[in-house]
Amino acid sequence: MIDLLLSKKTLCVNVKANPDSGYKVVLANPAAMKQYEGLKYTDDKSDALWLADSLRLGLLVKAHGYIYPRELRQIRDLLRKRVQLVQMSTTNILSIQNLAARNIGHSISANAVKKLTEAQVYQLFEEVHLAMPALANLHLIQLLNDEVRVLEHEILKEVKEDARLTLLQSVKGIGLILGLTILLETGDINRFADAGNYASYCRCVASKRTSNKKVKGQGNRKCGNKYLAWAFVEAAHFAIRYDSHIQRYYQRKLAKSKKIVAIKTVAHKLHGKFALRFNP
Repeated sequence: MIDLLLSKKTLCVNVKANPDSGYKVVLANPAAMKQYEGLKYTDDKSDALWLADSLRLGLLVKAHGYIYPRELRQIRDLLRKRVQLVQMSTTNILSIQNLAARNIGHSISANAVKKLTEAQVYQLFEEVHLAMPALANLHLIQLLNDEVRVLEHEILKEVKEDARLTLLQSVKGIGLILGLTILLETGDINRFADAGNYASYCRCVASKRTSNKKVKGQGNRKCGNKYLAWAFVEAAHFAIRYDSHIQRYYQRKLAKSKKIVAIKTVAHKLHGKFALRFNP
């Protein structure tokens, strides 16, 4: 088990603890634990026994973990399910666009695809065997969008009165969905010692190892919350598009570095604004 966690560079583990079960949950840091390399055989049972002995002797390296509150965990998972459904809808939109580009040489925008009717599909694809897969994709898009709206309604019903959501939406580039994502994925922001730790959790901090001004490798740059990383990058794109001051800042960074670095820099600044609003 430990080897598996280390092979995946796992530094953050989500624990679904049930306080009613009577068990005390202890989070350990797998990257800081190392067994004797001369062991001939190990499996999950032997790893569990070794962890238990380490905990009993007070040698277990504990992680600074966070167990998400049980009452909000289900709402957060609902929002993650919404992300999955939106991605599936986008896959079907791209399928229709590719079908049109390959077979009839037409370019169709995503918004135009969403507004298509069955009659328009048959008009666009004159051959039945081309129209049928497009119709299948269209039906899936409509079904998925209906489910997305149902999930959004339920999520908003639970958190729309949260004052932190209003504060989040006051940050440039952050709208309702991104605000919900940041709010529910962050949880209690006081669990972070400072803004830098939160930036690292949002994957807005570079991960590299240097010696004598030379890069010697990378750390675990995937450590952190992928949903927060996505949300702040999306917010950066919107902020660059609609705010002239942020756009000028982005252009200055872009002139000195790569595009992804410039985008991440803007995302880091937005994260700083968010942290400042919550901890003035």
